[in-house]
Amino acid sequence: MTFETHILPEGLASYVEAIFHFKDFVPDHSIERVVPTGHTYIIFELDDIPRNTFDNDTLKPKETFTKVWVSGPHRNYISISAHKNSEMFVIQFKPFGAFPFLQLPLDSISEKVVHGDQIMGGILLDLREELVSAGSSNEKFQLTESWLLKRLSTDLLPPSDLLEFYSKLEKEPYINGHMNNGGSYPNSQKHLIDQFKKYVGLNPKYTHRIIRFNEILAKIQNKEKLSWASIAYECGFSDQSYFIKEFKHFSGFNPQEFIDQDRQHEEPNFFPLDHS
Repeated sequence: MTFETHILPEGLASYVEAIFHFKDFVPDHSIERVVPTGHTYIIFELDDIPRNTFDNDTLKPKETFTKVWVSGPHRNYISISAHKNSEMFVIQFKPFGAFPFLQLPLDSISEKVVHGDQIMGGILLDLREELVSAGSSNEKFQLTESWLLKRLSTDLLPPSDLLEFYSKLEKEPYINGHMNNGGSYPNSQKHLIDQFKKYVGLNPKYTHRIIRFNEILAKIQNKEKLSWASIAYECGFSDQSYFIKEFKHFSGFNPQEFIDQDRQHEEPNFFPLDHS
């Protein structure tokens, strides 16, 4: 399998988390669960293999996606298909970074996976054709970097006070007190919520819950022994039953089930559901 990532220039690195290209991926499963991280993705398939989303409970196919699609910030986990010998190219935006490029409020695509031709006209489909024609991963990266720099609208960059507040959430994933009054945010709580919906796609409180959950996943990854009571306490949960409920809400797994299935040794945000 080929997996390449691109070192982003400073002008993009503030808003784009990663750009990556993989080819000849041969998974040992056909369906995987993706837990919410707050990111928005533009996803290009370069192999002409249709992808599916699935009902989380029945795992029956829901929608089919081809060529290019946009996955907005999700409140809950989603189930997607994985394919052998696949090739994909992905732009992953930071949780507050997609708006200046997509140029539409993020809450309009939250909880959604949207076909590429429904966003930005045919621009994404045109970019996909160029990516298919480009040879090496580096050519694809340079092409995409130029495209992003041209798409970036400096008039739509997130305001500094929003970025400062988001940074505070990341630095204090287990502390809830400042969420009650907006902390040091200079405007009203309503203004803060409106800004979050526009730039992040979710409200501040829910965003903070997602950040905390992903910190929990990072904390337990590759651990051989775990005390859920200790982890719940360390992560700011005074009630272990609430911790269990929160963990299952975002992952679909009971914490003990998660460990029994050895999930802590898998990728932190993608969990196979049907190992072959």
